[in-house]
Amino acid sequence: MTQQRRASIAEAIRRLAPGIPAHERTAVLDHALDSPGLRTAAPETAAWLSMVAYVRHVLTEYDDLLAGGYDVDSARHFVAAEIAAVLAGWGVRRRLGGDEPDG
Repeated sequence: MTQQRRASIAEAIRRLAPGIPAHERTAVLDHALDSPGLRTAAPETAAWLSMVAYVRHVLTEYDDLLAGGYDVDSARHFVAAEIAAVLAGWGVRRRLGGDEPDG
């Protein structure tokens, strides 16, 4: 991982989510850099997918729903509005498309 990649993803997070709290920005950035599936993604793509995954797994009941026997699609359906609300609160204009991979 290069410092340039870290800086590029950090800038993409700032553009996509200008209101994201600093501690969550750092967690999203670290996830984007550490995720094997995002290593070759464009910085904006890595930032977006990491943000959505962070919100889904950390700020919603998604993992509890999966543990409770819900399938991935159903669990995502039940937390989609909550994810969208968090992202909107961070100033994100992009909307969930339903095709974001689990991460």
